[in-house]
Amino acid sequence: MKLSSALVSVFTTMCAAVCIAEEDTAGMPPEWFAPPKTASELGITQFSQSPLLDGRDLPPVRERLPDDPVVSHPYERIGKYGGKARITIWDQWRFFAWEHALTISADLRNVLPNLAESWGVSEDGRVTTIRLRPGIKWSDGHPLTSADFMFRFNHDWLDPELQPLTNVAVRGAKFVTIDDLTFQYVFPKPNPTFANYFAFFGSHFVDPMHFLKDYHPAYRDREELDALVKEKNHVTWMAMFNQLRSWGNEDAPKVPTLRAFKVVERTPTKMRVERNPYYFKIDPAGNQLPYVDEVDVIILLENSQMITFQAATGQLDFTSFTLETQNIPLLKLGEAKGLNKVHIWRRLHVVDVAIQPNYNYDDLKYRALVWGKGERRFIRALSHAIDRDQMNEVIYFGQGTPSQVTAHWSSQWYEERFAKAHIRYDPDYSRALLDELGLFDVDGDGLREYPDGSKLIITLEFIDFETPKGISLELVRDYWREVGIDLRLKTIERRLQTERAMANKMQMTAWHADKVTDILFPHWPDWFYPHRAGWDMTMWNHWGRYHQSDGELGEEPPELIRDLQYWGGQLLSATDEAHRTKAAKTLLEAHAEHLWAIGTVGNAPHPVAVSKRLKNVVPNGIWGADNRWTTPYHPATWYIDETPDKP
Repeated sequence: MKLSSALVSVFTTMCAAVCIAEEDTAGMPPEWFAPPKTASELGITQFSQSPLLDGRDLPPVRERLPDDPVVSHPYERIGKYGGKARITIWDQWRFFAWEHALTISADLRNVLPNLAESWGVSEDGRVTTIRLRPGIKWSDGHPLTSADFMFRFNHDWLDPELQPLTNVAVRGAKFVTIDDLTFQYVFPKPNPTFANYFAFFGSHFVDPMHFLKDYHPAYRDREELDALVKEKNHVTWMAMFNQLRSWGNEDAPKVPTLRAFKVVERTPTKMRVERNPYYFKIDPAGNQLPYVDEVDVIILLENSQMITFQAATGQLDFTSFTLETQNIPLLKLGEAKGLNKVHIWRRLHVVDVAIQPNYNYDDLKYRALVWGKGERRFIRALSHAIDRDQMNEVIYFGQGTPSQVTAHWSSQWYEERFAKAHIRYDPDYSRALLDELGLFDVDGDGLREYPDGSKLIITLEFIDFETPKGISLELVRDYWREVGIDLRLKTIERRLQTERAMANKMQMTAWHADKVTDILFPHWPDWFYPHRAGWDMTMWNHWGRYHQSDGELGEEPPELIRDLQYWGGQLLSATDEAHRTKAAKTLLEAHAEHLWAIGTVGNAPHPVAVSKRLKNVVPNGIWGADNRWTTPYHPATWYIDETPDKP
């Protein structure tokens, strides 16, 4: 979608005041960076509930809350109960947020207790102990206990039917129940930062055992279960089990949750949710959260342009997941007309579009070019051919940051030199490197051939989603053509991307560089060495399979890669902070030197559009998966107020 000069003007005149904060976390409540206080610690003894729950034959609010309720501090003020919000299916987990045993601080630097009241790691790093808060209940009133975590770990993570290949993060681990509220994850080797992984994937570590055990063969007769699968029109019990857990069908209202909202109706076009009467958090005045009573989730509204226009006109109360930087002028025009409110956060991606050559591609001539026995002239030539400053101006209104893939700015291991390695725009230098490799334009068409005279054509297949991949890669195609490289772009859908990536059929692809914070980097270092095979990674799936399967699958990597895999293991297992830092810096230094992926522009402004009636949404924040998008900013404290803003 092209932007008119009027829209660009609206954006640029407002950008200085609204878009760019010096710090992504400026002005946030200090309580968002520390372990949450409880009612007893703050002297709160009186508790209130939404009038929506009056007359529903529920226990008193004090009995529905945990023994010592968790206090969430709103961004601006104590809210008020009531109202129905309207969002799309894309933003449901941003509006509802996750409730994990552990959570992530607003500055991405610390793991904090949430459902858990405490946690600890043994001196040898092998045992992580979690203690739950007494009295937390599922949305049906059933107590949350250690058994719910045991069920998910033993009967999902370690179930060979649900997980044919055990996730490397929990391989060899055991679950140990201490008592109803205390449990441990015990690893055969040191895993001192497991709490980071646990905080990020927390919803994948707990299930309502009292409900789901009836759908699992460990607790139900196989013949009965098979009959139920047939009755529910599923192919396998695994499909039925997973769909129940994902709120994916008409049975969703029966499934208990720990989130602030529970499903009450699910149709093919809409999902209606309402407040969870057993939600475990209160505000500083003793009001049980959330403030909003109901939410209508529109399922069929999937066209991103239509979602953007509805956000720009205030028809949706919260929209962000499908929005892009290019949408900001249109959204700001709606704000100027008094139709909505646009907050500008920062995507945590250090690079919005990271280009991934496939070092394991079956064409040995291409593989020799991109890998070159570890010699990096071709990749450096491609990097120096990209005009990142121009990309920043054209796509990001000058508000992004040219960068290679590295650790996030919040990381204790971030160094500017890693981010700036080989980002200088120098097409003459690129041409010289390509000449050195014997890549010349033999037939005079302006494009280079292999040394044997055959056509050098690179096909880059990608999903145009979440960050501005399409427009970015069109610019890259033009930049590379200027130095004689014939890049062909092909957009594909996710299923085909998965199929082709896992089958090693892609020469090159692109994805956004998240998983770069200290929370995820040690456990999910996709960009820095091959530790897994993945649909979103094509750089080295054969080497990743070899590492993941202990040499049973894939292809043995060269010595340089094996060395990085060693340091990746050290980053994960080191109990000494100095040694962990050495491991992290070794991986980051290697990427800066070798450019496994080619970076473009990151730290980009991201629009978060809300209706004028939705309050307490922080105007600045860090947007991305590493921190679960909105979770650190307490969306249960958002509220609806129909009162017009004062002029």
